[in-house]
Amino acid sequence: MKNILVAYFSATGVTEAVAERLSQVVGGDLYRIEPQTPYTEADLDWTKKNSRSSVEMNDRASRPEITGIVEGMEKYDVIFVGFPIWWYVAPTIVNTFLEGYALKGKTVIPFATSGISGMGKTNERLAPSCAGAALKEGKRFAADVNEAELKAWAAPFIK
Repeated sequence: MKNILVAYFSATGVTEAVAERLSQVVGGDLYRIEPQTPYTEADLDWTKKNSRSSVEMNDRASRPEITGIVEGMEKYDVIFVGFPIWWYVAPTIVNTFLEGYALKGKTVIPFATSGISGMGKTNERLAPSCAGAALKEGKRFAADVNEAELKAWAAPFIK
């Protein structure tokens, strides 16, 4: 049996709900990626070029600070990492999280939430942060994705 972690960053609660469902269906531990400085509604206003999210996403080297760590990360074989799609990629806080651990030999599977945006260049932007890991193609889910769909998608990764 593989040890599974479902880690997620959720700005508005949508990704959190999907991560909780995924954690249930795969039998994985759940971990919330928390920013050192929480995002406000103004920070998330992608229509403003000076909003925090816009500034971070326009700087590929941006690594927002996070709080906490995953205790015993070494025990996990499979890491599902969830986030909302921002500018057709993962928010840079996800890179911060991934770069905080030795991932060699682990399998990392991204999953995202978005109303309409696809995964875009998510894997291309996450790959440098997953040194030594097998980074799999992820999938975008709607907020109302059901457990059966999550289970069918995740099954090949947890055999």
